Amino acid sequence: MSKTSSNPSDTELKEQGNKLFSMRNYDQAICCYTKAIIKNPSVPAYFTNRALCYLKLKRWEQTCQDCKRALDIDSNHVKGHFFLGSALLELENYDEAIKHLQRANDLAKEQKQNFGDDIACQIRLARKKRWNVQEEKRITQEIELLSYLNKLIFEDSQRQIRKVKKTNGTDGNDEDSQNKIMELELKCDNRISELTSVFAKVDEKRRKRDIPDYLCGKISFELLREPVITPSGITYERKDIIEHLHRVGHFDPVTRVKLTADQLIPNYAMKEVIDAFLQENEWALDY
Repeated sequence: MSKTSSNPSDTELKEQGNKLFSMRNYDQAICCYTKAIIKNPSVPAYFTNRALCYLKLKRWEQTCQDCKRALDIDSNHVKGHFFLGSALLELENYDEAIKHLQRANDLAKEQKQNFGDDIACQIRLARKKRWNVQEEKRITQEIELLSYLNKLIFEDSQRQIRKVKKTNGTDGNDEDSQNKIMELELKCDNRISELTSVFAKVDEKRRKRDIPDYLCGKISFELLREPVITPSGITYERKDIIEHLHRVGHFDPVTRVKLTADQLIPNYAMKEVIDAFLQENEWALDY
């Protein structure tokens, strides 16, 4: 047996791990990456490779630990931020997830690394899930407020009924008292009904609060305002793609095909779709 096979180097162990990973043998790949880390703990890629295995195995906490170790070595390691953000997303820590995913996206552009739409997709998912959590919180608050207001209306009605009974001194059994009590009860029911109707309308509008992915820019992940389309058929927000061409390079961020500013064409069809969406969903202006 040769010296290399009996005592493989850290790079050889990493390559073995890569082969096992490609075969979806994640546990064995983890063993190889771990051995590589023991031999050379200064290479961030060894940690992110192992982190990706943990990610595939849904071991979110271990993914986070390895990514943080990789970022301790190199704070600009794209995969460190990407995988960390993905794991935090699964752990429902949406604010931190978005922070790291956005950092990964920015670094990928700066370093001209091609991740296609993978990072962007995760950012959109994280933003959507965070939005849903905020919506659920608002729903809970609205339900509590409705219950509280209904209780106040009912208690006010009961106070007025007791006052009628006390004033007439007949326990409300005479005809005049009965009429006043019925009037107060009806007034109470109407107020509660009106209040419920108001909240129901708010609830109906709230349930429509969802911006489709195709209306969001692939760079900013926000609602498109001035959409332009590239020869590759990808739609971007004009200011975002122009900034990309100036700062990063003359290529399409998704397809990596050569691209210059004069090739950008206003996407009027998309603009019409967005305008129609905003007319029915004004809340999206603050999304």
